[in-house]
Amino acid sequence: MLHLRLITPAEKTDAAVRLIDGTIGTTHLCVLPGAARNPSGDVVLCDVAREAADDLLSGLQRLGLDTTGSIAVENIDLSLSERADKAEKEAPGESADAVLWEHLSEATHEESTLSVTYLAFITLATMIAACGVVLDNAILIVGAMAVGPEFGPLAGISTAAVQRRPRLALRSLIALLVGFAVAMAVTVLFSLFMDAVGLFSQEQLDADRPQTGFVYAPDWFSFVVAVLAGAAGTLSLTSAKSGALVGVAISVTTVPAAANAAVALSYGDTVQTWGSSEQLLLNLVGIIIAGTLTLLIQKSLWSKQHERLRRRATT
Repeated sequence: MLHLRLITPAEKTDAAVRLIDGTIGTTHLCVLPGAARNPSGDVVLCDVAREAADDLLSGLQRLGLDTTGSIAVENIDLSLSERADKAEKEAPGESADAVLWEHLSEATHEESTLSVTYLAFITLATMIAACGVVLDNAILIVGAMAVGPEFGPLAGISTAAVQRRPRLALRSLIALLVGFAVAMAVTVLFSLFMDAVGLFSQEQLDADRPQTGFVYAPDWFSFVVAVLAGAAGTLSLTSAKSGALVGVAISVTTVPAAANAAVALSYGDTVQTWGSSEQLLLNLVGIIIAGTLTLLIQKSLWSKQHERLRRRATT
């Protein structure tokens, strides 16, 4: 269940209440006349099943409450209520399958913004991966993949494509390209420093690396894994399954490929630099394609669910 807190101008309160009453899957409706001060107006509270929330939020936005008042949504971790149980049973579909498009847009907007923290995470992840490829240490590679924040911009591009939001697409693309460019540039300098102090060597890079050699040898399996991971990652975002997103992060070789390219570039190894760059590009494209297709399928399925919900509400 989700909890909605609305601030509505007095003249729009009745319309908002009628909309909530007419939405299957809502309960615990409370109206507090004149309770809001900034902005002034009435406060309307209700609970709604997650699978019915997107349609309700769209209707509230059509009333203009996002501009003249406020719409706040919170997750309810525990609700001991027969009415809540009934509302969830009446709402079509399953809550785990529901997509809150506004929440997805907000989440991807936050995760795809180019910031100092984002640059720090992707740079540190790439430097950790650089140590992993030189030492042929799979544990360091997995750690670097878990630290990397690059799935946020990738999900932002997919979301922007489905929702036709060019500004979100541009913001996500800038974060992705600038993030990897900065991370790889710093990692080149890091590699030169590590070589100067005797911790990195070209012999280590050129040696047989059974644990990490795959990061500069792209093949169709790389693309297949990227597509599967992109679909899983998108589902984890839409269903708020953060644990699944961690699994996605450690299954795709984006950061390790960027790290190997940077280390190879520092030694002038064009073969590994090009192979790692291909691996990186292949994985990024696969994730974006899979994420976009997954969202399109979810959008199509839930549009049919919403249509059935509207028909039930009018009968």
